[in-house]
Amino acid sequence: MPGMVVLGRRWRIASDDLVFPGAFELFIRAVWWIVTLVLYTNHKGRFDCQGGAYLHNYLVVLLVLLAVIILTLCAIVYISAQGTIMNPGPRRSMPALVYLRALLYFPEFIWACLGAVWVSDNSTGCKPAEVGAVIGAVVSSWIILLSMVVGVLVVFDPLGSQRPGVLPDAPLGMRDLESSESSQLFYTAHTVASRVWESRLRLLCCCLPQDDNHRAAFSSIAQLVSGFFLDTDLVPSDIAAGLALLHQEQDKMEHCRDPDEVLSHSPSSPIREDLEVELEKAAHFMQFAAAAYGWPLYVYSNPLTGFCKLSGDCCRSRQAEYDLVGGDTLGCHFTSILQSTGLQYRDFIHISFHNQIYEIPFYVALDHKREAVLVAVRGTLSLKDVLTDLSAECENLSVEGVSGTCYAHKGICQAAHYIYKKLVNDGILSQAFNIAPEYKLVITGHSLGAGAASLLAVLLRSTHPTLDSGSFTYSQCWEGYFGIVLLSIPNMEDLKRRLLKMVSNCSKPKYKILMHGCWYELFGGTPDDFPTELENRREEVLSQPLLGEESLLVQRSNTYQSLSSDDSPSHPTHLPLYPPGRILHITEDGPARRHCFSQVRYRAEWSNETSFRNVLISPRMIADHMPDVVLHALRSLTREQPFALCPSSMNVAK
Repeated sequence: MPGMVVLGRRWRIASDDLVFPGAFELFIRAVWWIVTLVLYTNHKGRFDCQGGAYLHNYLVVLLVLLAVIILTLCAIVYISAQGTIMNPGPRRSMPALVYLRALLYFPEFIWACLGAVWVSDNSTGCKPAEVGAVIGAVVSSWIILLSMVVGVLVVFDPLGSQRPGVLPDAPLGMRDLESSESSQLFYTAHTVASRVWESRLRLLCCCLPQDDNHRAAFSSIAQLVSGFFLDTDLVPSDIAAGLALLHQEQDKMEHCRDPDEVLSHSPSSPIREDLEVELEKAAHFMQFAAAAYGWPLYVYSNPLTGFCKLSGDCCRSRQAEYDLVGGDTLGCHFTSILQSTGLQYRDFIHISFHNQIYEIPFYVALDHKREAVLVAVRGTLSLKDVLTDLSAECENLSVEGVSGTCYAHKGICQAAHYIYKKLVNDGILSQAFNIAPEYKLVITGHSLGAGAASLLAVLLRSTHPTLDSGSFTYSQCWEGYFGIVLLSIPNMEDLKRRLLKMVSNCSKPKYKILMHGCWYELFGGTPDDFPTELENRREEVLSQPLLGEESLLVQRSNTYQSLSSDDSPSHPTHLPLYPPGRILHITEDGPARRHCFSQVRYRAEWSNETSFRNVLISPRMIADHMPDVVLHALRSLTREQPFALCPSSMNVAK
């Protein structure tokens, strides 16, 4: 940290990142050298086949070359393991070792070519073991050379030669540039980074139509992603180390908490009546939010019987027994919704599987059990939905009857307006209430669908007052439940600041942090004790760029300037976003580490939006965010029954 400078440019790899790849190659080279030495020793003086002299010379030079490479790798591994992320001084010789190792690829390439020529032209009459050893050496050389090329492509940073800055030994006058010039340098770097990321997004999403909406989304996402780590000197391995340390710190703080501070509302403990009622409603409407995902989630939740139950409708289009308002052709998506919700054909008013950026699927149905006109919005399931999620800047939201300016997540806001226009302009809600005028309106969704459902409820509240208690959203993209906390920009900025401070303070080498982190995530154990270097240096040193770099970009960084404080930056660049309405927070009871067949119990409590200002790190973040897990957690709370974690036990109840 920062990226190592080699060949006049910065790379996405630091000088302490070569421990593991170097050790892996060292092991292969050592085995290779031993096998070659045994072959040479056993056949010394007896290379009597055609081309035997060439084979003898080939093995001798190969042994010498491998020995030099092994010694170089030993030096690389040893030097790379020295120091800490914050203290790269002991690793100052790493660029020279990298140059030496790169030069050794040239004789290895030449010798691999000579070995291939010998095998093809001069191996007649030689023993199979001798020929096989040379073939193995040639193949191994080519594999390693190809791996080196792939590795260079992986760690190549297209912005490595574009980042402006002033060298540490530059005159003081050059380092003290005017603020306007420094701002221009930052703007130039940000512009170049945005173009690079936009090109990456276009390449990644080459299968999508390149219309105006997609181009605008690519540009918006590129602006956000490129600027996120632009004011730091982190490399990917630093981020991984920081996440591992943050997770252990959070677990350590959780273990140290006073149990009396946790207000538990598990089914076996006293619980307020309103919370019991809301849990029952939440569990009921969550099945409709999960059903909106269609057949993929249904088959995932029913791995043994899902395909059989849907096979009759997936291969043919079935027309409904009545007219849907602007509905799509029905197929296995609709059949899975019927199977998951228990509704009948006649209960559906509108079904849309249309999916584009800012336009997400939803359906409208009549829930006779709860006497509700139900609008269920699907969550993230496609690449287009991911682009909608990542369009995360703030956008003005006009709300009738509300004075002042309201802001919302741009992608979610656009999706909510799309559904709002369909419901109102196409007469979908009008037809629903013509059929059931006494029913109330309920809007539900999960993940991306939860955010869109929340904003849709805000937009419809003036015309449907019962929505004050009729919107149920789950694991919203602003703040999630079950340990996955949000992806709003301010929360991610806070995560970056805490991550940077963690890796700056830790006095352990990076390879030890990563090894302990992997072991901790897989097998548990005791969280790291986080030894720091703060006792031996001043606190204000944390506000300076790591490695003593004098980069103007880093000097102007709010992230670095806030490192010496536990508070957030005093001038945030993005407005905070919060989930609307009351928040029901559900957490797990019992040990954090569990196996596949563990029985899991949950507790529920009312919470508020300020409780979710920090991003929580957990290896189960994605798994716990899944709609089937949310559904079964809610059902376990209402039925006072635990459930097992294996997917085969997560069949959607009818």
